[in-house]
Amino acid sequence: MRNQEIARIFYEIADFLEMEGVQFKPYAYEKAAITLETLKKDVAEIYKEGGKKALEGIPGVGKSIAEKIEEYLKTGKIKYYQDLKRKTPIKMEELTAVEGLGPKRAKVLYQKLGIRNLKDLERAARTHKIASLFGFDVKTEKNILEGIAFLKRSKGRFLLGEILPVVKEVYEKLKNLKEVKRVDPAGSVRRMKETIGDVDFLVITQPGGEEKIMDFFTSLPGIIKIWGKGTTKASVRMKEGFDMDIRVVPARSYGSALQYFTGSKEHNIATRKIAMDKGLKLSEYGLFRGPKMIVGKTEEEVYKTLGMQWVPPELRENQGEIEAALEGKLPKLIDYRDIKGDLHCHSKWDGGTNSIEEVVKTAQEMGYEYLGISDHTKFLRIEHGLDEKKLSEQRKEIEKLNSKLKNFKILQGAETNIMADGSIDIKDEALKKLDYVIAGIHSNFKMEKEKMTERIIKAMKNPNVDIISHPTGRILKRRDEYQIDFDKILRAAKETKTILEINSFPERLDLNDQNIRRAKEAGVKMIINTDAHHKDQLRYIEFGIAQARRGWVEKEDIINTKPLEKLLKFFK
Repeated sequence: MRNQEIARIFYEIADFLEMEGVQFKPYAYEKAAITLETLKKDVAEIYKEGGKKALEGIPGVGKSIAEKIEEYLKTGKIKYYQDLKRKTPIKMEELTAVEGLGPKRAKVLYQKLGIRNLKDLERAARTHKIASLFGFDVKTEKNILEGIAFLKRSKGRFLLGEILPVVKEVYEKLKNLKEVKRVDPAGSVRRMKETIGDVDFLVITQPGGEEKIMDFFTSLPGIIKIWGKGTTKASVRMKEGFDMDIRVVPARSYGSALQYFTGSKEHNIATRKIAMDKGLKLSEYGLFRGPKMIVGKTEEEVYKTLGMQWVPPELRENQGEIEAALEGKLPKLIDYRDIKGDLHCHSKWDGGTNSIEEVVKTAQEMGYEYLGISDHTKFLRIEHGLDEKKLSEQRKEIEKLNSKLKNFKILQGAETNIMADGSIDIKDEALKKLDYVIAGIHSNFKMEKEKMTERIIKAMKNPNVDIISHPTGRILKRRDEYQIDFDKILRAAKETKTILEINSFPERLDLNDQNIRRAKEAGVKMIINTDAHHKDQLRYIEFGIAQARRGWVEKEDIINTKPLEKLLKFFK
């Protein structure tokens, strides 16, 4: 949990420094933040084991940043960060969450209009005070209002990627208590929804262990408020802003309680109706005929008694899974262990954190058979995009590494840019030499629907383009999808044999579950990638697989479940 807290502070420090026009330092803090966010081990443990020297051993953490981590671990704050906030007293995280509003623009708005937070920003935009400022115009003002409206729709929700590490940490602690016989997260976390409101845990205890569990749960680090604490239930508010509940459930009712508290509400309404039609009553306490409880110990027996297949949690949204389960026709979903390689990984070549060799080592540890390096190309100068010459140099390094590897293959790809007219920012001669080509949109997001659709289709028609990355361009809680005709995109993908990416990065999760299902039904092949900019972000693949499962995807729909020889056949 400390890792996430410190990472958030470092991201803000980077924004404050960028706002002041400071060179290089913002990138250093951003790099450290990315590392901390993806670090498997709690930074507090690292410090406890080896002090400041151990912190300096973390990639991207030098002496100065290690001192600030140490200060936070000891005092709960960082003076340097507090001083930056005092100098420019704005809610940086709030303002920069609005699409198109970076740190430098936030500074102008503070200096010219005294805007400190989202409320001030909305008031100024509605009274048309922003459009007249230098560097702003009527369109900017309109975009700001649209961005604020989008943020309001997302309020109170947290990214799965933010919440799941906390859930896993609490789960492990609870599981290791001798009083706990079984524990499971429930609710939208168990359904692996892309955003989460709050977190629920269900527990079976050893006899007389309830009090110890309640005491332990309400004294977890990071709690800022205890909403309630009883003998079998407790509710707390975490520092990050979300609530967490725990319930002790009798073993005989555990399955029905898990089914009930997993949800969704719509799925539960449908299952209760099926029970009623059979003369039964389904609740969190069990499945009853009159006063007599028939089953309730496991979810499987609850669903079986209702005449249904057991429904994977990711499908429980009442979007056809009820009918399929009654008919015994649920899909055999892709498994979390089915991916054989990740083809959207960035390296030091385009400003990523790790060398190709370091990323490969992590991929091998994950049991992968291959890995694709897909660094940005030249249009993205901010990401140190590679030109034709650099791609050729990178190829030599990859070939050299491959000559030393056994039972593992590094592929060279590139994440190229789809320009406004649909062309690609790298010459075709250079693209032909790559093992595969990814193309994505990284600019001009607000084109008209028809033009944006044609832009993507033109890129698909390029005989060298194999994959479209993050196809709808959304960034959760920050930016909506581009305006596109997705049915047209699917038809073009099918005709041109272009693969659509399911991007696992927690802020993206693009395609969403509905579009994944539409792609599957249209017979369009997909690939699950992480878009990793740090070796530890390869673990994000879990989120993309969950998204695919929510979209009813089976192993055969995803090309990187295939061994290397079969995978290469999918490319143009």
